[in-house]
Amino acid sequence: MDQTDPADRPARRAVEGSLKSLKKVMAILDCFTLNRRSLSLSEICELTGFPRSTTHRLAASMREVGLLEQEHERDAYRLGLRLFEFGSTVLANLELHREGSGLVESLHRLTNRAVHLAVFDGQRALIIQRTDAGTERILPSSFVENSPAYCTSVGKAILAYQDDEVVERVIALGLERHTDTTLTDPQALRDDLAATRARGYAIDNEEHQPALRCVGAPIRAANGRVFAAISVSAPAWEMAATDIEELSKVVTYHANLISQRLGHAR
Repeated sequence: MDQTDPADRPARRAVEGSLKSLKKVMAILDCFTLNRRSLSLSEICELTGFPRSTTHRLAASMREVGLLEQEHERDAYRLGLRLFEFGSTVLANLELHREGSGLVESLHRLTNRAVHLAVFDGQRALIIQRTDAGTERILPSSFVENSPAYCTSVGKAILAYQDDEVVERVIALGLERHTDTTLTDPQALRDDLAATRARGYAIDNEEHQPALRCVGAPIRAANGRVFAAISVSAPAWEMAATDIEELSKVVTYHANLISQRLGHAR
């Protein structure tokens, strides 16, 4: 039985209505991926299950405020520049981004290898800082790159410390094969994540890109939750399997330093 004061019911219904609309907006944004950069109205309807009239109304509103752009010649939609602006603002204010910059540079100088700093969005690893081998240039704060969590060292270094339901959600999204060594069997991935927890670092053994080997270590927030990771990567002929254990000590050391700067007490 609804015991809400009758005078408050209209306000509550308005809030609930706004929340439903916001969830629908998020559902439309979630339709766009690196492989689905441009979508027609019909494709958005199919992906969301929304009626065409609802989808058209929401898409028009989102276009009006810059969340979507429309390619008139194809009558297709893509993500708007307003989202890029929001992302740049988030990164500029992200404590990890500020505290990690110096240590990304330090790890790069010590190893002379490519370094990646990533956060977890619940499904994928988002690379927020990166250096390439042989250069100390860090990509600007507006740079964000999506990477699979199940076949990259930064992704597995984070995923290994998540609850089982998070791991199963990633598995349910599909373990796409990228190379001959990608772990596409769910149990093989679970075993690999258990091994990652046991040794304290993750290995990408040419699983995401052919002939590229990576070592990643988890980064913890002040409350101890693993939410990010840092890694080094190099061609397999430059990073032999026998080099990984020694290299992991340097990567883990830098990951722990970042964790400490974020307030985590080991």
